[in-house]
Amino acid sequence: MKLFNNIKGNLFGGITAGVVALPLALAFGEASGAGAIAGLWGAILVGFFAALFGGTGSQVSGPTGPMVVVFAGIYTAAAGDPNIVFAAVMLGGLFMILFGVLRMGQYIRLVPYPVISGFMSGIGCIIIILQFVRLFGHEPSGTGTINALIAIPGAISSPAWIALGLSVMTLFIVFFWPKTLAVYLPAPLAALIIGTTVSAIFPGAPVIGDIPTGFPSFVLPAFTGATFGMVLKAAFLLALLGAIDSLLTSLVADNMTRTRHNSNKELIGQGIGNTVAGLFGGVPGAGATMRTVVNIRTGGSTRLSGMTHSLLLLAVVLSLGPLASQIPHAVLAGILVKVGYDIVDWNYLMRAHTGPRWDLVLMLLVLVLTVVVDLITAVAAGVVLAALAFVKQVADIQLKTLRTEESMLSSLKEKKLLGKMSKRVTLFSFSGPLSFGAAADFAHHVRMRSEDRDILVIDFEAVPTLDISAVMAVETVAIDVNNSGRQLYIAGANEYVRKVLEGLGFEKFLPENHWFETRLEALEYAESHIDEE
Repeated sequence: MKLFNNIKGNLFGGITAGVVALPLALAFGEASGAGAIAGLWGAILVGFFAALFGGTGSQVSGPTGPMVVVFAGIYTAAAGDPNIVFAAVMLGGLFMILFGVLRMGQYIRLVPYPVISGFMSGIGCIIIILQFVRLFGHEPSGTGTINALIAIPGAISSPAWIALGLSVMTLFIVFFWPKTLAVYLPAPLAALIIGTTVSAIFPGAPVIGDIPTGFPSFVLPAFTGATFGMVLKAAFLLALLGAIDSLLTSLVADNMTRTRHNSNKELIGQGIGNTVAGLFGGVPGAGATMRTVVNIRTGGSTRLSGMTHSLLLLAVVLSLGPLASQIPHAVLAGILVKVGYDIVDWNYLMRAHTGPRWDLVLMLLVLVLTVVVDLITAVAAGVVLAALAFVKQVADIQLKTLRTEESMLSSLKEKKLLGKMSKRVTLFSFSGPLSFGAAADFAHHVRMRSEDRDILVIDFEAVPTLDISAVMAVETVAIDVNNSGRQLYIAGANEYVRKVLEGLGFEKFLPENHWFETRLEALEYAESHIDEE
């Protein structure tokens, strides 16, 4: 079986990824509000079932920054009620399964890069902002990024020195840990061990406290009519972010392993993992890029590695709870600040000024909306604005292809005919799909270029499809031509284009003998009509 190919590499890759995941799972659990144990169970359950049922063999899944930010919001809004909170996680998992069943993986990946960059960078900023006061040994006085920002000056002016010392040491380790040592001891784990040891020698900084061991309890999802909207919104956002996060990580894995993942199967696997996590009180998760890269670089290549990562964390939960309870909050905050820093898209930001100005504006707009408003608003606004900008660009290109010059004609006979009738006949040739963006100005351009001609020929030979907006634009041209006593010929329309036009009643504007297979036939008919006159 392929599952058991490269057993040694998969076991070593899974164990290494589990070691890297341990401090992150604890930190994400604390940051979510549900506690460190919820982060661990999220990593275990999502990681195991996403690997077992997913479509990316080398992917390692677990709690990620985007998922935790959304989960923390619903946890606060639901006042920590586990029945409501984990109902959102379970429902989010079911949404992801639905995305996979409906084969939406190929569409989710079409979100424009500036939008992805903006909300991922915004999430990175949110993580840093929420953890900043914890670096100084304090807790935010309220919820959300705004309250966390307001609390920063007070935290800086009155630091808890032991916690500040631990956080500075942690930040130094996670940012400057030697790469030669990272092969054997990853920087987050080194920071966790060193920081906890120093805290034991110099006590005084707030610590996690008691962590329950053993297997989790079943959480029965429940919500009322008053909370249904909140749960539904959070669940959909969890599913959307989890899908994007996972599929982007799958692309990274494909590039490293020279394989091709199954995006829809991956969504189903991630959905199953999150559904199970929601039923047993685990923080939601997705494909984790750093853990996946570590897994691949240390030999992991099949789903066995992701499952091994989860089993290692399970062993930790069942046996090392008392040790984990002594981990200081400041150390976890320092680890999360590095996570937030890594999520920010510095690679694009450093080069954005050399690229299209609009893409940079869009990225910054999504970033600000993510931090100040919420993720759904940011992503929705970004996708809509990006789509409108793209439509405008395509429309401008399409309108430039609306040609009337004789040079566009392919045959000498066509050129002679059009040259002979140039004062009576105008020919428009359009290239590519006639979209609603170009349709808005189509009629105006045709009208301006053909007001003094008796016969108007529109060549659809290079138009494979058109939508209702384009049909209405062509109809406007036909009405103008009929009202002015002129004639309109349609040439080269394929079966689909003609069917769409006729299906919307276009035949009342165009006689049957004004449809032509080619523009040469249309020009020859126009010549005969002029000769008869």
